[in-house]
Amino acid sequence: MLLTDFRTRPVGDSALTVEFEKKIDPEVNAMVHALRALLVEECVPGITDMIPTFCSLLICYDPGTIRYNDLCREIRRISESSSRKTAAPSKTFLISVCYGGEYGEDLSYVAEHAGISEREVIRRHSAPDYLIYMLGFLPGFSYLGGMDPILETPRLSQPRQRIPAGSVGIGGNQTGLYPMDSPGGWRLIGRTPVRPYDPRRSEPILYRAGDRIRFVPVGEEEYREIEEAVTAGVYECPYLEGGSGR
Repeated sequence: MLLTDFRTRPVGDSALTVEFEKKIDPEVNAMVHALRALLVEECVPGITDMIPTFCSLLICYDPGTIRYNDLCREIRRISESSSRKTAAPSKTFLISVCYGGEYGEDLSYVAEHAGISEREVIRRHSAPDYLIYMLGFLPGFSYLGGMDPILETPRLSQPRQRIPAGSVGIGGNQTGLYPMDSPGGWRLIGRTPVRPYDPRRSEPILYRAGDRIRFVPVGEEEYREIEEAVTAGVYECPYLEGGSGR
């Protein structure tokens, strides 16, 4: 797949979307982030924001500075003149999770549905480095790819009215963590004391689309220690440079 394999469509009078192949795939998503990185490097006049998704890039622009057709031509020119094949350098964030019990009340259901033990669910869930395809729904809510297919579990038939911040859940073939208290219908298997979204930070959202997340199982004692450090504003989430180290 080439960085030039896309088409553009208008979205209102001040935005457009660059669409790659319509499928959830790491290679397609890498093209989205590669194009975004190129446009950031080029500092194209008139672009005001860029929002990556699974297989497209939404580009907001000032129509008083650049017209739609001119922007489309500029995007095409930049993509054709580049040899870039992958996205910009990324990070792998190590997110501590306490699985089961009061932190993950649906762990037993997920284990039963998969036909494996709770311990095996934890092992399989914490094994991958999950690609953050996109952020959405809530500030810092990450849509992750790479979950073991055996852990695929149907969502709740009746969503919960409140899911605690930091909850780690499974919904269908996806997993993710809730950055704040909210309603939701995913099966909860654990919780992290780390705050994916914290307005006190200079960068409120911990990670970006294109980064990766590795869930690290911890016990209740370590969970509470991290929770205290987070509350005090002194905790720094560890990460690895350069994406997946596995």
